[in-house]
Amino acid sequence: MFLHFEFPLNLTAEKFISELSDKTNMQLVSRQKSLKAFYDSFDGRLYSNGISCEFNRSRGAWSLTLINFEQGQIIGRQELNEVPTFSNQFSPGEMRSSLEPILEMRALLPVCSLNYESYCLNLINKDEKTLLRMLIEEYELLNNQLILQPVRGYDKAAEQFIETITAELDLTPTDKPVLLAALRLQGRKPNDYSSKLNINLAPDMRADIASKYIYSHLLKAIKDNEQGAISNTDSEFLHDFRVAVRRTRSGLSQIKDILPNNLTTYYADFFSWLGQVTGTTRDLDVYLLNFDQYKSSLPISIREDLNPLHEFLLAKQQKAQKELAKKLRSAKYLSTLSEWEQYLKEPSPLNPVEANAKLTIKQLADRRIWKSYKRIVREGNAITEDSPSEALHELRKSCKKLRYLMEFFQSLYPENQIKSLIKSLKGLQEVLGEFQDCQVQESNLKLFSEEMLANNTPAKTFLAMGVLIQNIDLRKCRARHDFASQFKIFKQTENHSAFKALFAPKT
Repeated sequence: MFLHFEFPLNLTAEKFISELSDKTNMQLVSRQKSLKAFYDSFDGRLYSNGISCEFNRSRGAWSLTLINFEQGQIIGRQELNEVPTFSNQFSPGEMRSSLEPILEMRALLPVCSLNYESYCLNLINKDEKTLLRMLIEEYELLNNQLILQPVRGYDKAAEQFIETITAELDLTPTDKPVLLAALRLQGRKPNDYSSKLNINLAPDMRADIASKYIYSHLLKAIKDNEQGAISNTDSEFLHDFRVAVRRTRSGLSQIKDILPNNLTTYYADFFSWLGQVTGTTRDLDVYLLNFDQYKSSLPISIREDLNPLHEFLLAKQQKAQKELAKKLRSAKYLSTLSEWEQYLKEPSPLNPVEANAKLTIKQLADRRIWKSYKRIVREGNAITEDSPSEALHELRKSCKKLRYLMEFFQSLYPENQIKSLIKSLKGLQEVLGEFQDCQVQESNLKLFSEEMLANNTPAKTFLAMGVLIQNIDLRKCRARHDFASQFKIFKQTENHSAFKALFAPKT
């Protein structure tokens, strides 16, 4: 049963009520001016899951409503004076349990808002029993909306009412949220930001022109996340900022002899600096995001002993965040990024002198990806049980470079084939990433414990941290053990043949 309907263009709420009053018993409960504010994460996670989050404010009533617009059902409604920033700040219940797995660490942010007039009505019988509740939302610039709220035991009355409004008053069922129309008024569309690379390149595009196109896409991601990273709105702004920076650095080092060497060196140094000044804050963000997992990995009897570590990490993160914000407001950052943006806007020279600039982007992509793949196979084959951890770290970096190249150029290849190869690479990256992360966490936790000695930290906290380090070391050992089997899967004949067929030079 559809519960959400759209009015025809010229049908006002008053005319709708008047015409219905001749056909049914209607009771007007209230009429008031209201404001509807839509909320979602910056990357549109709720909308992607078919959910509209609406904060409705009217005289004496403020409430947050979650609506599954694909099914036309209300997931939950909660009276609130203000919208919490994070899902774990909601009181336990249906609202929180619906939001937490979708939003995770992302903040709930206002997307846009609309003024409207709301009419609450009841459909009643001769005994004045309520058979159906309904809400009309009348907008100035949008088609009016009708939301039905059936009353248990009166489904037949609701079905008859729906037949009347659709057959006689031309209302149409809709699963499109008002958010779509509200964004359209602003010249926007849902999910107009994504951290995923979606760069469409023509195979015969000149390599230097295509590289500028890629860097411009990454620059937009940097600028989109800049203010969120400065204000620490949520940890994912800095994460996405750093990923765009890393991708840019990787492009400058991997897509070689395309741009002038002096510019490549200059901007490679700048993006390297940018990676360094944002690294500490991101590391601390990750420790704080993982803290509940750290605690749950410990015996119940000592979990609370780890809490002083959280306080220590939070204080360090706040200090590092202030330093990061200064760097992202500095003249060096602002002027160099502006220079980079201006350079990317300039037309490419008609006759570039760089060795690879005149290649087609498909020719360059084939060469770079095939060379990078062969390097991974060579480095992986050289790793034995006795190899130092640095060898796995270098292989991890090589895998990341190949992953970025494949993502840059994925539009040049059959979608199912390139995605399958990226997936196979992800499996190897995961085990290498787990090994490296555990090694870094072990080392840093030991350093943190030395710093915490000066803070009169209880001895039992150090004991809990010791158990945590042991647990992380076990994870590291498992990752090291899993590497051989995961690398064997990656380099298997079928996978090698697929890489060769897609990227190797045709002889």
